[in-house]
Amino acid sequence: MRAHRVLIPALALVLAAQAGLAGAQPTLAQPNRTPPTSAVGMKQSFAPVVQRAAPAVVNISSKRLVRAQTDPFWELFGLGAPRARVQGSLGSGVIVRADGVIVTNNHVVQGGQEITVSLADRREFAARILLADPRTDIAVLKIDVPQGERLPTLAIDDTSDAQVGDLVLAIGDPFGVGQTVTNGIISALNRTADPTGDAATAYIQTDAAINPGNSGGALVDMDGDLIGINSFILSRSGTSSGVGFAVPAAVVRRAVETAVGGGRAVVRPWFGARLQSVDAEIARTVGLPRPTGALVADVWPGGPADRAGVRQGDVVTAVNGQPVLEAATLNYAVGNSRPGDPLRLTVRRGERDLQLNLRAEPPPATPARDERLISGQNPLNGATVVNLSPAVADELGIDVFTGPGVLITNIGRGFAMNAGFRPGDIVRAVNGREVSSTRDLAAALAARVPAWQITIQRNGQLVTATYRA
Repeated sequence: MRAHRVLIPALALVLAAQAGLAGAQPTLAQPNRTPPTSAVGMKQSFAPVVQRAAPAVVNISSKRLVRAQTDPFWELFGLGAPRARVQGSLGSGVIVRADGVIVTNNHVVQGGQEITVSLADRREFAARILLADPRTDIAVLKIDVPQGERLPTLAIDDTSDAQVGDLVLAIGDPFGVGQTVTNGIISALNRTADPTGDAATAYIQTDAAINPGNSGGALVDMDGDLIGINSFILSRSGTSSGVGFAVPAAVVRRAVETAVGGGRAVVRPWFGARLQSVDAEIARTVGLPRPTGALVADVWPGGPADRAGVRQGDVVTAVNGQPVLEAATLNYAVGNSRPGDPLRLTVRRGERDLQLNLRAEPPPATPARDERLISGQNPLNGATVVNLSPAVADELGIDVFTGPGVLITNIGRGFAMNAGFRPGDIVRAVNGREVSSTRDLAAALAARVPAWQITIQRNGQLVTATYRA
C-alpha cells in the first residue's frame, strides 16, 4: 500500500494541542480559497476564478456538407456521381453578452451550415453567424435564449495592463472530453505573425496548455475577465507544447461591437504608408540607439500618414506613448483603433524626434471594387476579378503599393483553372494593352484574336504567358 502524505495546517495543530485533544483527529477549518496572487498564494486555489469564468465558456460543433470529387470521365456516363458527406469540427466559445452573443475562432465555424452551441449546463442551441473575420480568426455568433433569461458572461478586459509573467487560465473543451482548465503565465505580448509587414492582430503568447478543441475558448486573468480568445499553437506533435497564442481582448471587443451594431465586417483604419521593420543596419544609418521602430518606405498620397505630415524616410518609434517594436506593431496599433480616433505619433526624422497627430481612417475603396466573373472564350474564363484599391488590399492582406491593376480573387472551374492563374495574381496587360481596371480587362478580353498574351504580377515578379485561342 502506498503511503499518502497529508499536509495539515500548522495553525490547526496548535489549536488542537491547546485544547488538549492529543490523540484525537483535529477538525480542520475550510481554507480561504482566493485567487493566487503570490508564490504563497499558489498553494491555495484557482477555484474562485474558475467558478466565475467557466459557466460562460461553451462547446461549439460545426457541420457542413461537402461533395467528394470523382473522375470527370465516369461522370460523362452518369457513373461515379459526386457523393455528399458530412464534415464536422469541434471548438469552444465564450458568451460575452447575456442575450446570447458568443465569440469563437473563425476557423471553428468557417463553412459551417449547421452550428450547435452547448452550454455549461448541457443545453444545446442552434447558432447563426453575425460576423466572421478570417484575418483575425474571430467569429461572432448569436443564439436565441428563452425570453427573460440572462446567460452567464465573461467581461471583456481590453485594458493594456497585462504583463509578461501574469497568471492566466485557458478554459475550453479539448478533444471533446468536456470542459477543462489549464493554467500558465503570459509568455509574451504583441506577438505578430508577420514581423515585417501587415498585421491584423498581435497575439498574447501563453504556456497554458491549449489542445485541439480549445480553439475559441477563453484566456482569463486572475480577476476572471476575458483577456483573449485562444486561437492556435506551435507544435510538432499537434498537442500543446507550451507555445500557444490568443487573440487579444481589444480585437475581440471591436468584432463584437461591429456585429452587435449590424456590421458584417470589421472596418480597420490604416496607416497609409509602406513600412519596413528597423534592423541593426537601418538603426545605425538613421542614428537610433537600438533596432526598433518602423521605417516609412513610401507614403500613400492623401492617406492618413500623408495628412499627418509623415514623410518617406521617417522612423515611427511610438504610438500614443507605446513603443513601436516593428512594422507590424504599428499597423496593429493603428488598425485596432476606431475610425476617427486621434493617434499621437513619435517620429524620428534625421536627428530630431517629432510629435505628429494622425486621425485613424479606413482605407479608401477607390477605384470602386467592380467585382466581375470573366466569361467568354479567353484564358481567364471562370475567374473572378476586382479593381485593386487600398480597401481591397487591406481586406485581403496584400501590398497596395504594387500599383493599380486588376486582382484575381477566385479561379473557379473554367479555363483559368487550367491556365495556371492563381488567386492573388494581378493582371497587368493583355496582348500588350495595359490593364488598370476591370473595365479595361473586359474590353481587352472581348477582342477576337488568334492568340492571347497575358502579363500578370505574382510575388512581385512580372510573368507573361501566351495562350492559343
